Amino acid sequence: MKFDTVIIGGGLSGLVCAIRLSQQGQRCVIISSGQSALHFSSGSYDLLNTLPDGKEVGNPFSVIGDLIEQAPDHPYSKLGVDKFPVLVSRAEQFFSGIDVPLSGCGQKNHYRVTPMGTLKPTWLSASGFVTSDNADKLPWKSVSIFNPVGFLDFYPQFIADEFLKLGTESDIHLFNLPDLDYLRRNPSELRSTNIARVLDKNVDEVANILNDKSEGSEAIIFPACIGLESDAFLRLQQAVRKPVLLIPTMPPSIIGIHTQQYLHDYFLKLGGVYMLGDSVKRADVEDNAVKRVYSFNHGDIPFAGKNIVLATGSYFSQGLIATSDSVYEPIFNLDVSYSTDRQEWYNSKIFEPQGYQRFGVKTDNSFRGMRNGKIIDNLYVSGAILEGFNPIKEGCGAGVSILSALSIAESILNK
Repeated sequence: MKFDTVIIGGGLSGLVCAIRLSQQGQRCVIISSGQSALHFSSGSYDLLNTLPDGKEVGNPFSVIGDLIEQAPDHPYSKLGVDKFPVLVSRAEQFFSGIDVPLSGCGQKNHYRVTPMGTLKPTWLSASGFVTSDNADKLPWKSVSIFNPVGFLDFYPQFIADEFLKLGTESDIHLFNLPDLDYLRRNPSELRSTNIARVLDKNVDEVANILNDKSEGSEAIIFPACIGLESDAFLRLQQAVRKPVLLIPTMPPSIIGIHTQQYLHDYFLKLGGVYMLGDSVKRADVEDNAVKRVYSFNHGDIPFAGKNIVLATGSYFSQGLIATSDSVYEPIFNLDVSYSTDRQEWYNSKIFEPQGYQRFGVKTDNSFRGMRNGKIIDNLYVSGAILEGFNPIKEGCGAGVSILSALSIAESILNK
């Protein structure tokens, strides 16, 4: 099977790269083992919240020079001071162009509300989620927080307590629907995905509840468990007499699942091929180029592409494998940066930066992978598998996935 580009991994980075290439006429295939980290998404995409030295970032554009000095192997450092803002702008245009409604810009972080009610800086947020331009206050003096009875992955009282610290008073309302009682027979079934299927079919009834019980408040706060496979949230907003805004729940993430499916479908509409439930097991590399890759489902029938993009993620999706004394990349055996001193892998203080999070595949500044110190000319590495950054402490995981994907697509198209 021959393609212009073979993308290994169907998460955010793989999908963004595949869509961008397909928009320019490339024939692409994505080989994906299944669920990606998008299923745990908050609905927001972080660009850069904190420098490696712990300094908070308000304007990511203004600190790239500092980042390069502190972390020369960071993916943003490989982009450089000039290219970084250009790609950020292109990323914003990319999502707008494929009708993914996001708010925010790279020149100034805004703040999203976490599932615990606290404010966290971010770059882009999905339309309809609670956000603020300020770190110490919200846009309303009073809100009404709603939650289905028995839904334990959303914490109204925690949220109300945090909102009060920000100067916003909250009243809490629990509601029920007959169809939710059926789910409640088995407590493990009262999860966000199953609740969303019920609420999506009962928008008018939910709207009546919100209208009846939110008198006196300026806005309605609702758990992000609606709109899984439809425009139910938009219809709810239209049916309620005041703003209805979402806060992410604990995983699984409705907005993440919806985004994954939307990008998947958009890729298919562009003519892409998506091999779901398959994994690449080995590759033929000749003359510093990948000639063929072989998957478990297709046996001896290879995938051949002029270019290969490795976007398999980090430890979560087994893009990286950690043993007792090493970290390795399992498909191509690419060079991986990690400490040989196991004590440097982790910090006993759980909320401190963990060393293993900076481990990843070594690349050149064009994100081409390396093996035994040599660049593989047509193998590009994208997203969470890259070396040199801490996606959690630095708040840059989504940004690295998106910008590295667009940079790689640009390199491939420029060939």
